[in-house]
Amino acid sequence: MINTIIQYFSEFSWVKAIDAAGLILGLVYLWLEFRASIWLWLVSVIMPIVHGYLYWARGLYADFGMEIYYVLAAIYGYAMWRWVRNRDGAEEKAVERPITRFPLRQVLPTALIGLALWAVIYWILIRWTDSTVPLLDSFTTAMSMVALWALAQKYAEQWLLWLVVDAVCTALYIYKQIPFTACLYGFYTVMAVLGYRSWLKKMVPAN
Repeated sequence: MINTIIQYFSEFSWVKAIDAAGLILGLVYLWLEFRASIWLWLVSVIMPIVHGYLYWARGLYADFGMEIYYVLAAIYGYAMWRWVRNRDGAEEKAVERPITRFPLRQVLPTALIGLALWAVIYWILIRWTDSTVPLLDSFTTAMSMVALWALAQKYAEQWLLWLVVDAVCTALYIYKQIPFTACLYGFYTVMAVLGYRSWLKKMVPAN
């Protein structure tokens, strides 16, 4: 095991360098998300370029396609966080979106949409690619799409969705020999629990 690790780091490749760059960007993103900082969406535009190349090189085609979605979602997420219309008496003004709970009425439709996305992405992978992990690759991609939407809505429970995604991704990236990214997602898994607790404390109490 030790010899394998030494050999991995002793042989340079662009995939390894990009893997390391993705780790750094991912930590910055996580710090901003933990703080509920709107600047996380800026990092969300840069990270997909790095991770997109990495996933394509390792045959994670659904994850590669997900990076395109991430760029578009980052623009949407910034707009959703920055320009929320509230009424203060007769005056309408733009305010930053507050942290809220995931509405119970949206749980079932969101779950059904997630399952539908999983099925469609899985079919695309087995039909049009040579993916060796279509079931898990499609699952993490579909779940990430739902979680990113929940993040754009600034729901505290988005952390719980990411907890599932991050745990599965950690195992998947170890299998695909992307150690830096695997370590990053392992760290994400732990931080998802802490992030959820932090957001609950920052959440605006319901009136």
